[in-house]
Amino acid sequence: MQCPFCGDEGNRVIDSRLASEGAEIRRRRECDECGRRFTTRERVEEVLPRVIKSDERREEWDRKKLRRGLEHACVKRPVSAEAIERLMDRVERGLQESGEREVTSEHIGRRALEELSAIDVLAAVRFASVFLDFSSPRDYENFFAEIAAGGRGADERIVDRTVRPLGVRR
Repeated sequence: MQCPFCGDEGNRVIDSRLASEGAEIRRRRECDECGRRFTTRERVEEVLPRVIKSDERREEWDRKKLRRGLEHACVKRPVSAEAIERLMDRVERGLQESGEREVTSEHIGRRALEELSAIDVLAAVRFASVFLDFSSPRDYENFFAEIAAGGRGADERIVDRTVRPLGVRR
């Protein structure tokens, strides 16, 4: 393992702990060269479904893309990095358990939005504004009205990447 500070490959593990409900090992390491400490995480590499994008392209699952979107939505919100990691773990676990070989990016976004809504509503609004492509203040009004009515905000109202007006159901 290469030190992120000096690039040296000599280091030693000073602490190991289970993380993410046992799905990951967190290791504290100390560089032999510069003496600085850093953290690494190990997880089992699992096969996840391919992602079908809105333009019908297919891509491999990329956890980093989801993390970037969630972190962007959570800027200046009281949502910890650990909470984001747990949220992503739940989304990934759902994908693995589905047994599907391919899943739409819309499905992944809906699942992430549902999870984020339970953690921080304003972060969920930020995520939804990009994911659902809000184009007018009315889209925000509809989203907030759904939340105020006791809904999670995005679950059943997504149709053709738009937000249905309050009261309109499938």
